[in-house]
Amino acid sequence: MINRHSLKKSLVLCVFFTAFWGLGYSQLTPRNSDFWNKVYFGGNLGLGFGNNSFNASISPSAIYQATEQFGVGLGINFNYAKFRDAKLVAYGGSVLSLFNPIPALQLSAELEQLKVYRELELDGGNLEENYWSPALFLGIGYGNRNVTVGIRYNVLHDQQKSIYADAFMPFVRVYF
Repeated sequence: MINRHSLKKSLVLCVFFTAFWGLGYSQLTPRNSDFWNKVYFGGNLGLGFGNNSFNASISPSAIYQATEQFGVGLGINFNYAKFRDAKLVAYGGSVLSLFNPIPALQLSAELEQLKVYRELELDGGNLEENYWSPALFLGIGYGNRNVTVGIRYNVLHDQQKSIYADAFMPFVRVYF
């Protein structure tokens, strides 16, 4: 069974860091510095509903645009899913690099590490798993500096352990 105390603690930490990062930290540091003029905030929000299923994710991130063509960043991830016979909680972080060889084309690499708690209800008992799940996404997208639409591929995809159903995943990145 997933420890409710750990779930609450993880959710509080996720909300705290998101609020601190997105609101508080940017107010504490002068925005007129050259560094902060090159930092973009954004990320991903996800909600999914289905037949006896629900999933939600929040993945805020920040990108430092080092040059006109190259950016690097960090992100935090929190995922929750409940299906008919399964529950999943995953949280962790990622390191992201973006390269624009031409303005409309974006190549990306993202290393993600998630701590996964998974509970499966089976006939004759429950199966509980607690493990780390790495992912290395290589992607290509089309767009401008603020919005990019594309596809990425997880070269470390593990059919049994990954929280993602497929190695290929479409994405929309939005940064401000």
